[in-house]
Amino acid sequence: MLTELHIQNFAIIDKLDLRFGAGLIILTGETGAGKSIILDAVVMLIGGKADPTFVRSDSDAAFVEAVFQLKGPEKEAVHAVLMREELMDDPNYVVLMREVRREGRSVARVNGRTVNVGLLKELGALLIDIHGQAEHLSLLDPRAHLGLLDRYAEVAKPLSDYRQTYHALLNLRRELQDIKRAQADADRRTETLTYQAEEIEAARLKAGEDEELRKERDRLANAESLAQNAQEALAVLDEGSPDTPAATDLVGQAAQALAALAKIDEGQAELAEQAEVMLEAMSDIIHGLRDYLEEIEFNPKRLEDVEERLDLIHSLVRKYGGSIPAVIAYGSDARKQLETITGAAERINELEMQEAKLLEKLAKQGTSLSDKRKSAATTMGKGIELELDDLKMASAQFGVDFQTKPDPNGAPLADGTRIAFDQNGFDRVEFLVAPNPGEGLKPLAKIASGGETSRLMLGLKNVMANADEVPALIFDEIDQGIGGRVGMVVGQKLWNLSRTHQVFCVTHLPQLAVFGDQHYQVQKLVDKGRTLTRVEQLDGEPRLLELSQMLGEVGEGTLRSAHELLQSARQMIKGTKK
Repeated sequence: MLTELHIQNFAIIDKLDLRFGAGLIILTGETGAGKSIILDAVVMLIGGKADPTFVRSDSDAAFVEAVFQLKGPEKEAVHAVLMREELMDDPNYVVLMREVRREGRSVARVNGRTVNVGLLKELGALLIDIHGQAEHLSLLDPRAHLGLLDRYAEVAKPLSDYRQTYHALLNLRRELQDIKRAQADADRRTETLTYQAEEIEAARLKAGEDEELRKERDRLANAESLAQNAQEALAVLDEGSPDTPAATDLVGQAAQALAALAKIDEGQAELAEQAEVMLEAMSDIIHGLRDYLEEIEFNPKRLEDVEERLDLIHSLVRKYGGSIPAVIAYGSDARKQLETITGAAERINELEMQEAKLLEKLAKQGTSLSDKRKSAATTMGKGIELELDDLKMASAQFGVDFQTKPDPNGAPLADGTRIAFDQNGFDRVEFLVAPNPGEGLKPLAKIASGGETSRLMLGLKNVMANADEVPALIFDEIDQGIGGRVGMVVGQKLWNLSRTHQVFCVTHLPQLAVFGDQHYQVQKLVDKGRTLTRVEQLDGEPRLLELSQMLGEVGEGTLRSAHELLQSARQMIKGTKK
């Protein structure tokens, strides 16, 4: 819902700040007062042409800003766009702004951030329809017709069931395509994968093996030095020489002396214990060295084997991964791929059988969906024609064109043919109208513009009020070519429509204007030699005066007629509520 509209330095508007509520909002005023200029500003705001001639004289730029409250079914769609573009601020509001500079450059903003005009158009299409400005009319876009028909037909559940089958079929077909593609080069792949798997499996790798082998290689390669160092340490510790006693003998003598000392001086018992501990530690070192000497191998053959094993591991790691676990995983994956290729033919047959069953299910669901759509289209067409009859377009006809496309890989129908399908079913839908006798049904996008189009759109919008998710509607020129009696009918229908949408109507007909929940008068005046547009909300006596002025010269008769029109509108509204 459009809650605020701010226009500055736009044509003859110097500054305009308007606030709107829900319901039917009427704009009236003399020709040339600026009603169309306000609409031009809104059109520019939602992505229309930003013409530098819009910039008011002696100003550098023109600004238009609107605040929309998100409270209906449009909220989800607008949120999706804002989150995609990272523009979400307040989840209940969105602010659009457009600026055009005198030199021709324009700037678009959403929630204060600069965006491209295409995004402004995308959001604008979700928020407002301007009837009388065909390029901003969602009903003129055939791509929107199927969604409108589906919401009118209330087929959300069968459509959801169909889409579930459709996505299951897509997933199955992707798997089938992958397997068939793999089978196409199976011979080459099999040879490569077999070699890779067997090479890795033959190596019998173990995680951490390379580190252990490197340690063993270092020991084998340095066996002589290791043995020499260990023997030298043993000689010093345990063997000694004719000139020098072994270290253990010397420490043993010291330990005996300290033990004797401690017997006399108990305060030195700790020293005696430390000497014993040292002697035991030296004994442990000696045993360890002797065991180590026995383990040292002078084995050139084993060294050669270890070097070869490390070379093999290095080669495999270089080819298949940065570590032994990565190489093992690569081999496991190669073996799985081989199993997939080996069982491809069997799997293909299995998937093709599943595909046939899903296609059959999809065909039944799609046919049922199409039948519901066609039935709803007939009902909708009759309802729209009744609406148009009320609007004095008794000869107008409405139809829905259903098209399908043959596809040899499509869904199989009962007659043996196959047709193309997508996530929405089989149908390509377009709304058709024939406003006048003998013209034949034509696409909505090709109908004539003007008041006739606006009335046609009003009829469509009334019938599809709950299906149409665009929250704000602007009707311009809707009173073109109609009289007061039809004006009352149009006014009542606009009021009815405004119960589910926010509706703006620019009109010269008082019979239509009396139905407004809010009434704004647009005036043109001259101040200090400059032409200005002013907008004033009317209620009570000022509104009665404006309605009287719309009927003719203000007098007792026109004032009474205006009052009677208001009373008639209230009675018609009261009857509608019942």
